[in-house]
Amino acid sequence: MPDQEIPSDAEVERMLAAAMGGLTPHELLVQNSLAETANIAERQAAIAKNRERALKLLAAIDKSQD
Repeated sequence: MPDQEIPSDAEVERMLAAAMGGLTPHELLVQNSLAETANIAERQAAIAKNRERALKLLAAIDKSQD
């Protein structure tokens, strides 16, 4: 790789700062952790809703077979 394609340390720092959106590493970690927790809660709610639908469908199938 030619030297002109390798970013300087200053350029790397600017790119990293831009990617972090002005947050400190700790703030970014906390923000990502909170987002992951919210995602887990959403997935659990979707699982519960799908389970409820499946149970209703099974009940309807059982009822139709009688």
